[in-house]
Amino acid sequence: MGLFFRTLKGVIFSMFYFSPLYFLFIGPGLLFGMWASWKVKSTFKHYQSVGVASGMTGAEAAAAVARAGGAEVTIERAQGYLSDHYDPTAKVLRLSKEVYDGRSVSAIAVAAHEAGHAIQDKQAYAWLGIRSSLVPAVQIGSQMWMWIFFAGILLHVPILAWVGVLLFGTTVVFQLVTLPTEFDASRRAKAVLVSSGIVSSEEEAVGVGKVLDAAAMTYVAGLVAAIGTFLYYVMMVVGSRD
Repeated sequence: MGLFFRTLKGVIFSMFYFSPLYFLFIGPGLLFGMWASWKVKSTFKHYQSVGVASGMTGAEAAAAVARAGGAEVTIERAQGYLSDHYDPTAKVLRLSKEVYDGRSVSAIAVAAHEAGHAIQDKQAYAWLGIRSSLVPAVQIGSQMWMWIFFAGILLHVPILAWVGVLLFGTTVVFQLVTLPTEFDASRRAKAVLVSSGIVSSEEEAVGVGKVLDAAAMTYVAGLVAAIGTFLYYVMMVVGSRD
């Protein structure tokens, strides 16, 4: 058993670090992801120094946006930088300290976006429901797919390798479903922020748009990376049969 895992580790290492095709398929997604991560952090930092005339904190803005959409949620502080998210099971908005206590364009934008998810939940937005239903499958798939896939490759059992690829495919589907969910939450956030007067100037509205657009690119990058990875492993299975 120890020899098997050492061999498997060697195979994975060689495939990941010495295969030009790996970087051909995965490289664009990785580079895009690095750029998107830098973009969202730099944009957030820039507009973190731009205050809002309303003087509202992120937590207050989130509560106002959620109320405007008829959603009843609890708002809590979360640990971690930009760790903001909505938990549809507990009906809780968890905002990072910078967002929860912040009185900036960045804080308002991120908080309103998460409140947009709460409104989606309240209104039974289809894509949010589909994404939530996929979570268990994605969690299982992400834990098991690699072991099943490489076992199929090493043991020359294509059907086993295909099972691994299909399990990873749940991640691709999840990333795909995430896009309309995130874009819609941002659309709802922008509309309510303007209509309620929380954002009261063109400068603030532009800033909110830039913060949310930068955040959206991280989800696009995630999808690109997932598709590239999926295609690479499909190619490996097909190639192993030649």
